[in-house]
Amino acid sequence: MLPRKRHCEGVVVEEAATDSFLPKKKNLIVAVGTEDSVVNSDRSLSGSSNNNSNSETTLERGTYIMTLGDANSTDIDEDLHSRQLAVYGRETMRRLFGARVLVSGMQGLGAEIAKNLILAGVKSVTLHDVRTVELWDLSSNFVFSEKDVGKNRALASVGKLQELNNAVVVQSLTSELTKEQLADFQAVVFTDVSLEKAIEFNDYCHSHQPPIAFIKTEVRGLFGSVFCDFGPEFTVFDVDGEEPHTGIVASVSNDNPALVSFVDDERLEFQDGDFVVFSEVHGMKELNDGKPRKITNARAYSFNLEEDTTNYGSYEKGGIVTQVKQQKVLNFKPLREALSDPGDFLLSDFSKFDRPPLLHLAFQALDKFISELGHFPVPGVEDDAQKLIAIASNMNDSSGDEKIDDINPNLLRQFAFGARAVLNPMAAMFGGIVGQEVVKACSGKFHPLFQFFYFDSVESLPSEPLDSDDFRPVNSRYDAQISVFGRKLQKKLEDSQVFVVGSGALGCEFLKNLALMGVSCGDQGKLTITDDDVIEKSNLSRQFLFRDWNIGQAKSTVAASAAASINPSFNIEALQNRVSAETENVFHDTFWENLGVVINALDNVNARLYVDQRCLYFQKPLLESGTLGAKCNTQMVVPHLTENYGASRDPPEKQAPMCTVHSFPHNIDHCLTWARSEFDGLLEKTPAEVNTYLSNPSEYTTAMRKAGDAQARDNLERVLDCLDRDKCETFEDCITWARLKFEDYFANRVKQLAFTFPEDAATSTGAPFWSAPKRFPRPLQFSTSDLSHLHFVMAAAILRSETFGITIPDWVKNSRKVADAVDRVIVPDFQPKEGVKVVTDEKATSLSAASVDDAKVINDLIIKLERCRTNLTPTFRMNPIQFEKDDDTNYHMDVIAGLANMRARNYSIPEVDKLKAKFIAGRIIPAIATSTAMATGLVCLELYKVLDGGHKVEDYRNTFANLALPLFSMAEPVPPKVIKHQELSWTVWDRWTLGNNPTLREVLQWLKAKGLNAYSISCGNCLLYNSMFPRHKERIDKKIVDLGREVAKLEIPPYRRHLDVVIACEDEDDNDVDIPLVSIYFR
Repeated sequence: MLPRKRHCEGVVVEEAATDSFLPKKKNLIVAVGTEDSVVNSDRSLSGSSNNNSNSETTLERGTYIMTLGDANSTDIDEDLHSRQLAVYGRETMRRLFGARVLVSGMQGLGAEIAKNLILAGVKSVTLHDVRTVELWDLSSNFVFSEKDVGKNRALASVGKLQELNNAVVVQSLTSELTKEQLADFQAVVFTDVSLEKAIEFNDYCHSHQPPIAFIKTEVRGLFGSVFCDFGPEFTVFDVDGEEPHTGIVASVSNDNPALVSFVDDERLEFQDGDFVVFSEVHGMKELNDGKPRKITNARAYSFNLEEDTTNYGSYEKGGIVTQVKQQKVLNFKPLREALSDPGDFLLSDFSKFDRPPLLHLAFQALDKFISELGHFPVPGVEDDAQKLIAIASNMNDSSGDEKIDDINPNLLRQFAFGARAVLNPMAAMFGGIVGQEVVKACSGKFHPLFQFFYFDSVESLPSEPLDSDDFRPVNSRYDAQISVFGRKLQKKLEDSQVFVVGSGALGCEFLKNLALMGVSCGDQGKLTITDDDVIEKSNLSRQFLFRDWNIGQAKSTVAASAAASINPSFNIEALQNRVSAETENVFHDTFWENLGVVINALDNVNARLYVDQRCLYFQKPLLESGTLGAKCNTQMVVPHLTENYGASRDPPEKQAPMCTVHSFPHNIDHCLTWARSEFDGLLEKTPAEVNTYLSNPSEYTTAMRKAGDAQARDNLERVLDCLDRDKCETFEDCITWARLKFEDYFANRVKQLAFTFPEDAATSTGAPFWSAPKRFPRPLQFSTSDLSHLHFVMAAAILRSETFGITIPDWVKNSRKVADAVDRVIVPDFQPKEGVKVVTDEKATSLSAASVDDAKVINDLIIKLERCRTNLTPTFRMNPIQFEKDDDTNYHMDVIAGLANMRARNYSIPEVDKLKAKFIAGRIIPAIATSTAMATGLVCLELYKVLDGGHKVEDYRNTFANLALPLFSMAEPVPPKVIKHQELSWTVWDRWTLGNNPTLREVLQWLKAKGLNAYSISCGNCLLYNSMFPRHKERIDKKIVDLGREVAKLEIPPYRRHLDVVIACEDEDDNDVDIPLVSIYFR
């Protein structure tokens, strides 16, 4: 299949000979450098395609580096890769598009790595394997089916992996590799190669000019390893991928060293040793020279400069400080040297501080075992385990100063028994890690793994010891998993009742993992997945179960069907319901009670909290995870062992004050927040308000009169403007409206603000009003020769015409005709007014000021509105426009980016391109396939423990990882808080139950027997009983369920068998005791 071409991207250069204003199918494209760009304009970061190439690639500073992908390719499909672009940036993506990668070894790990690279969009992925598919491989490789048994692994993988991204060339190589063949690639990955061959290949890659990135990785049961060598000198352009830190200067001292203080808008994130540049400093202009300066003594709101400013000009005002991201050169050692001198190991679990050196020895011992005996250790065969232990012991004894005190024979025994197995969760985890390392090697983005990483999850093994017979294969697709966990746990997996909430990126990965593990694939098993969303094009770069022909279809249905094709025994039901209080008739008590485990694959906190409360209520394990760009985290919520998800929460994101956004912006985020708000108000809320009025005028006006406040007045003014003064009947009217909006937003309002608060204005304390972080604005002068002005008017006019149902004329494609139409608009002169109030209170929540005349004004507006309505046809309605960020042809982002950038010009704030504007205004969550794969792999390692059922809290692991650094931090979950009363103790997981449909008296007596005096009982928001109210004693002999129906007006559905009440109690000393929720069963 030929690669599908991506849409071109770049800057459209308007040629003098054309009148075209809208993008055509063919434009002159000019590549533009971004934050990632570090190459000379006349040099390419691409290596020659010649196999024997010795071509060099040179940075501006002259550092010799290995070949990176082709940075000149401009064809980025932003609709497809928008979430990935938010992580990598354009330049990194362009390099990826030129990268050629070899993946050798197509068991589960190789398939996972290849999948992640193909989704990322490298130029080509060559799959190499000389062996054939075995039934054993179906435990971990999602592209194999039983029909593939006996076929070459690489050949059997090409077709299904190619489906993931037709823009990537996927090809196979089935013969034995020679080292000379490696010259075709920028990066090579080996997942199943002997140490001897790996050293030979690595020596060639390390000494090749330019160097070829070499990665050796293995998954052996519950143990994994990675080794990276990117050459003698590898340059990292961006070590962490974070946006450069910034700060707004408040003062700079004339000292040596100089002290720089900042406004306390928010804490600084600079660190000692960072380099920064200054701009916009008034007075001490010497700092504005663009020279990077090193900082020391970084604190929350200040730092010192390693510079003598004694003789500089005195600081007056202003100033922005921006971090300069520093490149880093890494000197990798080849595998031959690193084996005996590994340096510092990357640690993932501090409870296993001494584990990496032991695993470094174990993997070498396994290689020697295989080379000497010609096979892997057989699962459950003690003789093979002892041979491996003996080899490891001998190697350790001859290691000199590197000798390990305790080689931990029991751990080596577990390593030996699972050595042949490639487990899917381990393959998913390491597929994410290694896939990210390949991206780093091909782009220079993020800090590489340097150089060894070892990991194990022996805690996932069954809590009870197993007989050797339990490990023996049964000629099934799960034999590899059985060889590690035994048949008993495999049976538990197959018969499990699982609920997966969400089928986006995480959900797709989970379904693939669960299908390969055999979860819910037995006669008693069932998996339910639900998601109320449909597939969009932007999903396809991460949500790998979807194809372009699935766009518009239900995510859960397509994902379930794709997962069933991975494992035909998968018992899966797909629903399209949102899990919420409104769908408790679908996800009812019986549904939750029958579950064994819940796996969240959600993208918002509120949904997570709801599912957490359900799991807490029904005492079900919840496996939680999330990703943000290259970061991921997992949290295990296990009944009675760990705290619940909602027990600890991140602080809410800091919101800019309303007055800052509307009148005093000082960064592009403020401008985009304002732009999005104006878009919603003009094009969605106001047309919707008009329709509400027209649908029932009398009801609407009555409601406005009753409200009688500033908000009602504003609503009526907007509706009246839409139907009277600003009503559009032709496209020319829409042009007029858009041009006048430009004048209002970017000229008149700014003139008024500058009139109300002149540049030399002072506060009541005498301090300058326009002091940092405020920026004094300047009005814009509209010009049809400024294409950004003209494009904003054109885009706004098109959307305005849509709200009125006006046909868009063909001449809108001609920039000269649009300019002529705009020139014909009469723009009234503007004079600033005295007494205009501008909100400056940062605590204000509304810009609308209340007035004593509101009621009269509202009445007058209603009268005008009624007159205006008589001129409308009875069927007239407007068309509200809902913001859609992922359609670049709808002009939504054109309007928002135009609004934000024009406002940024007013305030001398750096502008952004449409893509960056989309990320911020569209609140796009950065996402890549690698971190998603890693997160789901880690969760499924915990799933083994949950379904086994006998593990302690110290066996579980919560994880935070950042693949950009890379950083892996694993820790035991926090246990729940225990509350004690007399001989009783309970946690948030406990729920007390009382059956037999009790009366209020019986409930009070039941609690009295526990040493508790109940003084208040409530159900929902209604009080059923309070001991302080004499009339409540009349309820003492009524059934609790009857009180719920009579007092709380509960409508109890037929599937509900109990009623939950919250009871406030005191002990005998009148101390409040916080008891669990009490469930009263009446059926």
